[in-house]
Amino acid sequence: MDIRQTTLRKAVHLTGIGLHSGNPVRMDMLPAPADTGVVFERPDGAEGWQRIPARADLVTETTLCTALTCEGQRVATVEHLLSAIAGLGLDNVIVRLSAPEVPIVDGSSGPFVFLIQSTGMVTLDAPRRYMIIREAVQVGDEDKWARLEPYEGFKLSLEIDFDHPAIEAGQQVSVELDPDTFVHELSRARTFGFLRDIEYLRQHEMALGGSLDNAIVLDDYRVLNDDGLRYADEFVRHKILDAIGDLALLGAPLRGHYTAYKAGHALNNKMARAVLANPASYAWGTVAAPADGAAQTREAALAAS
Repeated sequence: MDIRQTTLRKAVHLTGIGLHSGNPVRMDMLPAPADTGVVFERPDGAEGWQRIPARADLVTETTLCTALTCEGQRVATVEHLLSAIAGLGLDNVIVRLSAPEVPIVDGSSGPFVFLIQSTGMVTLDAPRRYMIIREAVQVGDEDKWARLEPYEGFKLSLEIDFDHPAIEAGQQVSVELDPDTFVHELSRARTFGFLRDIEYLRQHEMALGGSLDNAIVLDDYRVLNDDGLRYADEFVRHKILDAIGDLALLGAPLRGHYTAYKAGHALNNKMARAVLANPASYAWGTVAAPADGAAQTREAALAAS
Protein backbone atom coordinates (compact mmCIF):
# COMPACT_ATOMS: atom_id res chain seq x y z
CA MET A 1 0.00 0.00 0.00
CA ASP A 2 1.33 3.45 -0.90
CA ILE A 3 2.12 5.98 1.79
CA ARG A 4 -0.70 8.54 1.73
CA GLN A 5 -0.82 12.31 1.87
CA THR A 6 -1.79 14.09 5.08
CA THR A 7 -3.45 17.28 6.24
CA LEU A 8 -4.42 18.80 9.58
CA ARG A 9 -7.29 17.28 11.54
CA LYS A 10 -8.69 20.77 12.20
CA ALA A 11 -7.72 24.43 12.02
CA VAL A 12 -5.34 25.86 14.59
CA HIS A 13 -3.86 29.30 15.21
CA LEU A 14 -0.91 31.03 16.84
CA THR A 15 -0.03 34.65 17.57
CA GLY A 16 3.40 36.22 17.96
CA ILE A 17 5.71 38.82 16.48
CA GLY A 18 7.79 38.94 13.31
CA LEU A 19 11.54 38.59 13.85
CA HIS A 20 12.47 41.30 11.38
CA SER A 21 9.42 43.57 11.43
CA GLY A 22 8.78 43.39 15.17
CA ASN A 23 5.06 43.61 14.38
CA PRO A 24 2.32 41.38 15.83
CA VAL A 25 0.99 38.64 13.56
CA ARG A 26 -1.72 36.01 13.76
CA MET A 27 -1.17 32.76 11.90
CA ASP A 28 -4.00 30.32 11.10
CA MET A 29 -3.23 26.84 9.77
CA LEU A 30 -6.14 25.24 7.91
CA PRO A 31 -6.75 21.72 6.56
CA ALA A 32 -6.41 21.43 2.77
CA PRO A 33 -7.35 18.82 0.14
CA ALA A 34 -4.89 16.37 -1.39
CA ASP A 35 -2.36 17.85 -3.84
CA THR A 36 -2.74 21.37 -2.42
CA GLY A 37 0.74 21.38 -0.94
CA VAL A 38 1.75 24.21 1.38
CA VAL A 39 0.15 27.53 0.48
CA PHE A 40 0.47 30.83 2.33
CA GLU A 41 -2.37 33.34 2.18
CA ARG A 42 -2.38 37.08 2.84
CA PRO A 43 -5.43 39.40 2.94
CA ASP A 44 -6.31 40.79 -0.46
CA GLY A 45 -9.06 43.40 -0.26
CA ALA A 46 -12.05 43.28 2.07
CA GLU A 47 -12.66 39.53 2.10
CA GLY A 48 -10.31 37.85 -0.40
CA TRP A 49 -6.99 36.09 0.12
CA GLN A 50 -3.90 36.25 -2.09
CA ARG A 51 -2.25 32.83 -2.39
CA ILE A 52 1.53 32.43 -2.22
CA PRO A 53 2.53 28.82 -2.95
CA ALA A 54 5.58 27.52 -1.06
CA ARG A 55 7.84 27.24 -4.12
CA ALA A 56 11.58 27.72 -4.58
CA ASP A 57 11.11 29.86 -7.69
CA LEU A 58 9.09 32.40 -5.67
CA VAL A 59 11.95 33.08 -3.22
CA THR A 60 12.91 36.76 -3.46
CA GLU A 61 14.98 37.25 -0.30
CA THR A 62 17.55 35.08 1.49
CA THR A 63 19.24 37.58 3.81
CA LEU A 64 18.73 36.28 7.38
CA CYS A 65 15.47 34.60 6.34
CA THR A 66 13.67 33.07 3.38
CA ALA A 67 10.93 35.24 1.86
CA LEU A 68 8.44 34.50 -0.92
CA THR A 69 6.69 36.96 -3.22
CA CYS A 70 3.74 36.31 -5.54
CA GLU A 71 1.72 38.92 -7.41
CA GLY A 72 2.93 41.69 -5.15
CA GLN A 73 2.27 39.91 -1.85
CA ARG A 74 5.24 38.94 0.31
CA VAL A 75 5.65 36.54 3.21
CA ALA A 76 8.95 36.28 5.08
CA THR A 77 10.70 34.04 7.60
CA VAL A 78 8.92 30.94 6.33
CA GLU A 79 11.78 28.49 6.93
CA HIS A 80 11.11 27.36 10.53
CA LEU A 81 7.44 26.67 9.86
CA LEU A 82 8.22 24.86 6.59
CA SER A 83 10.81 22.79 8.43
CA ALA A 84 8.22 21.66 10.99
CA ILE A 85 5.72 20.87 8.23
CA ALA A 86 8.27 18.81 6.28
CA GLY A 87 9.81 17.22 9.37
CA LEU A 88 6.46 15.92 10.61
CA GLY A 89 5.25 14.79 7.16
CA LEU A 90 2.38 17.25 6.76
CA ASP A 91 1.65 17.45 3.03
CA ASN A 92 -1.28 19.84 2.61
CA VAL A 93 -2.02 22.99 4.60
CA ILE A 94 -3.18 26.60 4.11
CA VAL A 95 -1.27 29.12 6.24
CA ARG A 96 -3.09 32.44 6.65
CA LEU A 97 -1.11 35.38 7.98
CA SER A 98 -2.34 38.76 9.18
CA ALA A 99 1.08 40.31 8.47
CA PRO A 100 3.80 39.59 5.90
CA GLU A 101 5.96 37.49 8.24
CA VAL A 102 5.57 34.15 10.03
CA PRO A 103 5.79 34.57 13.85
CA ILE A 104 9.29 33.86 15.13
CA VAL A 105 7.98 32.44 18.46
CA ASP A 106 11.12 31.09 20.22
CA GLY A 107 13.36 31.04 17.14
CA SER A 108 13.03 27.32 16.48
CA SER A 109 10.51 24.92 14.93
CA GLY A 110 9.46 23.62 18.34
CA PRO A 111 6.30 25.74 18.78
CA PHE A 112 5.10 24.81 15.27
CA VAL A 113 5.68 21.13 16.01
CA PHE A 114 3.60 21.50 19.19
CA LEU A 115 0.84 23.25 17.23
CA ILE A 116 0.67 20.56 14.55
CA GLN A 117 0.88 17.68 17.01
CA SER A 118 -1.78 19.25 19.24
CA THR A 119 -4.38 19.39 16.47
CA GLY A 120 -3.20 16.17 14.83
CA MET A 121 -3.04 15.01 11.22
CA VAL A 122 -5.37 12.88 9.10
CA THR A 123 -4.57 10.65 6.14
CA LEU A 124 -6.05 11.50 2.75
CA ASP A 125 -7.01 9.12 -0.03
CA ALA A 126 -4.11 10.07 -2.30
CA PRO A 127 -0.53 8.74 -2.56
CA ARG A 128 2.29 10.97 -1.35
CA ARG A 129 4.49 12.19 -4.18
CA TYR A 130 8.26 12.28 -3.62
CA MET A 131 11.08 14.04 -5.47
CA ILE A 132 13.61 11.27 -6.06
CA ILE A 133 17.13 12.50 -6.81
CA ARG A 134 18.60 10.49 -9.71
CA GLU A 135 21.77 12.45 -10.55
CA ALA A 136 24.03 14.46 -8.26
CA VAL A 137 23.74 18.25 -8.36
CA GLN A 138 26.36 20.56 -6.82
CA VAL A 139 26.39 24.33 -6.33
CA GLY A 140 28.82 26.72 -4.69
CA ASP A 141 29.60 30.30 -3.77
CA GLU A 142 33.24 31.13 -3.00
CA ASP A 143 34.24 28.67 -0.23
CA LYS A 144 30.65 27.54 0.40
CA TRP A 145 29.24 24.50 -1.37
CA ALA A 146 26.31 22.09 -1.34
CA ARG A 147 25.64 18.74 -3.03
CA LEU A 148 22.43 16.74 -3.43
CA GLU A 149 22.85 13.14 -4.59
CA PRO A 150 20.81 9.93 -4.85
CA TYR A 151 19.97 8.20 -1.58
CA GLU A 152 17.27 5.80 -0.39
CA GLY A 153 15.73 8.10 2.23
CA PHE A 154 16.42 11.73 3.16
CA LYS A 155 19.74 12.45 4.82
CA LEU A 156 21.37 15.80 5.63
CA SER A 157 25.07 16.26 6.49
CA LEU A 158 26.11 19.84 7.26
CA GLU A 159 29.27 21.49 8.53
CA ILE A 160 29.60 25.10 9.72
CA ASP A 161 32.66 27.26 10.35
CA PHE A 162 32.30 30.44 12.43
CA ASP A 163 35.28 32.30 13.85
CA HIS A 164 33.89 32.49 17.38
CA PRO A 165 35.13 30.90 20.63
CA ALA A 166 31.63 29.70 21.60
CA ILE A 167 31.11 27.80 18.32
CA GLU A 168 33.26 24.72 17.97
CA ALA A 169 35.38 24.83 14.81
CA GLY A 170 34.18 22.42 12.15
CA GLN A 171 30.92 21.70 13.96
CA GLN A 172 29.07 19.09 11.90
CA VAL A 173 26.03 16.83 12.14
CA SER A 174 24.58 14.13 9.89
CA VAL A 175 20.98 12.95 10.34
CA GLU A 176 18.55 10.60 8.65
CA LEU A 177 15.32 12.59 8.61
CA ASP A 178 12.12 11.11 9.99
CA PRO A 179 9.48 12.65 12.29
CA ASP A 180 10.97 11.23 15.48
CA THR A 181 14.48 12.43 14.64
CA PHE A 182 13.17 15.85 13.65
CA VAL A 183 11.20 16.32 16.87
CA HIS A 184 13.91 15.15 19.28
CA GLU A 185 17.16 16.10 17.56
CA LEU A 186 16.42 19.20 15.48
CA SER A 187 13.12 20.97 16.16
CA ARG A 188 14.21 22.95 19.25
CA ALA A 189 17.43 24.32 17.73
CA ARG A 190 17.15 28.12 17.66
CA THR A 191 18.30 30.76 15.23
CA PHE A 192 21.37 32.69 16.37
CA GLY A 193 23.04 36.05 15.87
CA PHE A 194 25.90 38.22 17.05
CA LEU A 195 25.57 41.24 19.32
CA ARG A 196 28.04 43.18 17.18
CA ASP A 197 25.63 43.00 14.20
CA ILE A 198 22.45 44.13 15.93
CA GLU A 199 22.88 47.91 15.49
CA TYR A 200 23.59 47.49 11.76
CA LEU A 201 20.60 45.18 11.29
CA ARG A 202 18.20 47.51 13.05
CA GLN A 203 19.43 50.47 11.03
CA HIS A 204 18.36 48.45 8.00
CA GLU A 205 15.00 47.52 9.58
CA MET A 206 15.96 43.93 10.27
CA ALA A 207 15.81 41.92 13.52
CA LEU A 208 13.50 44.57 15.04
CA GLY A 209 11.66 41.82 16.93
CA GLY A 210 14.77 39.88 17.91
CA SER A 211 15.55 39.22 21.57
CA LEU A 212 17.00 36.63 23.92
CA ASP A 213 13.52 35.09 23.95
CA ASN A 214 13.65 34.13 20.28
CA ALA A 215 17.32 33.73 19.36
CA ILE A 216 20.70 32.66 20.68
CA VAL A 217 22.72 35.87 21.00
CA LEU A 218 26.52 35.86 21.23
CA ASP A 219 28.90 38.66 22.19
CA ASP A 220 32.55 38.38 21.18
CA TYR A 221 33.21 35.57 23.65
CA ARG A 222 30.12 33.71 24.83
CA VAL A 223 26.42 32.89 24.61
CA LEU A 224 24.41 35.59 26.41
CA ASN A 225 21.21 33.57 26.99
CA ASP A 226 20.80 32.68 30.66
CA ASP A 227 19.56 29.19 29.82
CA GLY A 228 22.54 28.47 27.57
CA LEU A 229 22.22 26.03 24.67
CA ARG A 230 19.55 23.38 24.14
CA TYR A 231 22.01 21.11 22.30
CA ALA A 232 25.80 21.20 22.60
CA ASP A 233 25.93 21.71 18.81
CA GLU A 234 22.74 23.77 18.52
CA PHE A 235 24.24 26.07 15.88
CA VAL A 236 24.76 23.41 13.20
CA ARG A 237 21.48 21.71 14.13
CA HIS A 238 19.66 24.96 13.42
CA LYS A 239 21.38 25.15 10.04
CA ILE A 240 20.03 21.67 9.26
CA LEU A 241 16.58 22.82 10.42
CA ASP A 242 16.82 25.79 8.04
CA ALA A 243 17.94 23.55 5.17
CA ILE A 244 14.95 21.25 5.66
CA GLY A 245 12.60 24.24 5.43
CA ASP A 246 14.35 25.74 2.41
CA LEU A 247 14.46 22.43 0.52
CA ALA A 248 10.76 21.87 1.30
CA LEU A 249 10.20 24.61 -1.30
CA LEU A 250 10.95 21.96 -3.94
CA GLY A 251 7.30 21.01 -3.36
CA ALA A 252 7.61 17.39 -2.24
CA PRO A 253 9.48 15.25 0.29
CA LEU A 254 13.00 14.45 -0.91
CA ARG A 255 14.68 11.11 -1.45
CA GLY A 256 18.33 12.15 -1.51
CA HIS A 257 21.39 13.10 0.54
CA TYR A 258 22.09 16.81 1.06
CA THR A 259 25.68 17.60 2.02
CA ALA A 260 26.79 21.18 2.57
CA TYR A 261 29.60 23.33 3.95
CA LYS A 262 28.74 26.78 5.35
CA ALA A 263 25.22 26.60 3.93
CA GLY A 264 22.65 29.33 4.47
CA HIS A 265 19.33 30.33 2.92
CA ALA A 266 20.97 31.63 -0.27
CA LEU A 267 22.92 28.43 -0.92
CA ASN A 268 19.93 26.23 -0.05
CA ASN A 269 17.77 28.10 -2.55
CA LYS A 270 20.52 28.01 -5.14
CA MET A 271 20.52 24.22 -4.79
CA ALA A 272 16.71 24.00 -5.08
CA ARG A 273 16.73 26.12 -8.25
CA ALA A 274 19.60 24.09 -9.73
CA VAL A 275 17.66 20.86 -9.24
CA LEU A 276 14.52 22.30 -10.81
CA ALA A 277 16.57 23.60 -13.75
CA ASN A 278 17.89 20.09 -14.45
CA PRO A 279 14.93 17.73 -15.02
CA ALA A 280 17.32 14.81 -15.56
CA SER A 281 18.47 15.10 -11.93
CA TYR A 282 15.17 13.98 -10.43
CA ALA A 283 12.00 11.99 -10.94
CA TRP A 284 8.60 12.05 -9.27
CA GLY A 285 7.53 8.87 -7.53
CA THR A 286 5.74 7.20 -4.66
CA VAL A 287 7.05 5.07 -1.80
CA ALA A 288 5.52 1.66 -1.32
CA ALA A 289 5.24 0.10 2.13
CA PRO A 290 5.42 -3.70 1.69
CA ALA A 291 4.37 -6.25 4.29
CA ASP A 292 7.78 -6.34 5.98
CA GLY A 293 7.53 -2.59 6.66
CA ALA A 294 10.65 -1.68 4.65
CA ALA A 295 9.68 1.24 2.44
CA GLN A 296 10.80 1.02 -1.17
CA THR A 297 10.95 3.85 -3.68
CA ARG A 298 8.96 3.41 -6.87
CA GLU A 299 9.30 5.96 -9.62
CA ALA A 300 6.00 6.81 -11.24
CA ALA A 301 4.80 8.83 -14.18
CA LEU A 302 3.53 11.70 -12.06
CA ALA A 303 3.42 15.15 -13.60
CA ALA A 304 4.89 18.05 -11.66
CA SER A 305 2.23 20.41 -10.42
